[in-house]
Amino acid sequence: MYGGDEVSAIVIDLGSHTCKAGYAGEDAPKAVFPSVVGSIDQMDVDDPDNPEKNSGSVPDLKNVGNTFDSDKSKGKHKLYVGSQALGYRRDHMKVVSPIKDGVVVDWDIVESIWDHALRECLLIDPKEHPMLLAEPSSNTQQQREKMAELMFEKYEVPALFLGKNAVLTSFASGRATSLVVDGGGGSTTIAPVHDGYVVQKAVVSSPIGGEFLTDCLMKSLESKGLTIKSRYSFKRKEIQPGIFQTVDLDFPNTTESYKLYSQRVIVSDIKECVCRAPDTPYDETAYSNIPMTPYELPDGQTIEIGADRFKIPDVLFNPSLVQAIPGMESFAETASSVRGLPQMVIESINKCDVDIRRELFSSILLAGGTTSMQQLKERLEKDLLEESPQAARVKVLASGNATERRFSVWIGGSILASLGSFQQMWFSKSEYEENGASYIQRKCP
Repeated sequence: MYGGDEVSAIVIDLGSHTCKAGYAGEDAPKAVFPSVVGSIDQMDVDDPDNPEKNSGSVPDLKNVGNTFDSDKSKGKHKLYVGSQALGYRRDHMKVVSPIKDGVVVDWDIVESIWDHALRECLLIDPKEHPMLLAEPSSNTQQQREKMAELMFEKYEVPALFLGKNAVLTSFASGRATSLVVDGGGGSTTIAPVHDGYVVQKAVVSSPIGGEFLTDCLMKSLESKGLTIKSRYSFKRKEIQPGIFQTVDLDFPNTTESYKLYSQRVIVSDIKECVCRAPDTPYDETAYSNIPMTPYELPDGQTIEIGADRFKIPDVLFNPSLVQAIPGMESFAETASSVRGLPQMVIESINKCDVDIRRELFSSILLAGGTTSMQQLKERLEKDLLEESPQAARVKVLASGNATERRFSVWIGGSILASLGSFQQMWFSKSEYEENGASYIQRKCP
């Protein structure tokens, strides 16, 4: 028995955009940080011992010390994990993601992210806590075995459980059967859950997630001649009280990926502040004279955003809109094959057994950060009512606050791992040693 009151399980949800980690039984994750890491090739840097030289402008050197805590030297790369270490510009630092199309491609980075979460954010020894990891609904057996192997061999955890994202979201809202629409950073996945299990054959996903929308918005703003200056590329000086002057700084050694990352941080905030899903499908003429919404950029210039507020979110419902965004032409052919959200929901439900379709229609759950967009729930419900069979009672459910929606997978894990009846479900270290990693398929279906 691993549970008991003294030892709480740790829940980690490594998503394509952010990693959430914390203690089971709590209502929100303690640590939330980006899933991307900064990586410096040791070949590029001649003198890594001198932090002042590599760190660009460092007005107060107090901060140098603590951003260097989260360095993980892996072979020839030095990895920087966590929002603080990433917010700090370094020469030759590339920004790399361990996840591509929902599956892990670089386990070294995943290890460094887990290390950061457990040792620096939660400050615990993994040997003493059972771990519940969230995994994508479409995870392969090979990936799961690798996860189990790492957790037991490297971190020596006493027990492990892998929960599917969709199932955990379903538990977070207290249901065993539902259709989970998970709008993440890298993709949107729709997975039906029946009696606590994912119906694998009916899982549908599309590459249009939050990051794709952020890119659309960025290209759209650039095409209007607006340049987004990243935080590191300027300094603001107060010349008279209340009047600022912006001085551009030049760092020739900044990598492209870091420039892009720091611009995305800003654009993604613009997106979260001003975008909302339109009530009816977007069309240029109806939205051409819409009132503008102001947004102040970090460098002090105020931009006005008009039709893009509605156009960008509508890409989720109507991916062919991408062709109308300058600079996104390269994605046009991908987008033509992708279906909109309502079509994907209906397709997923139709792949399920006839007997559970009705129940799925009436409990469609929204999860993930992208679904917290204003009006998205109403729009999805409206579109589904038009396209679904007459007999179906369509109900789209979303928890009231955006925090719960963003962290629903983590919250579900937290609820599950703290249930008394769940304690017998853990895949324990002794079972791992006896049966090997492949036993994970039996323990965590």
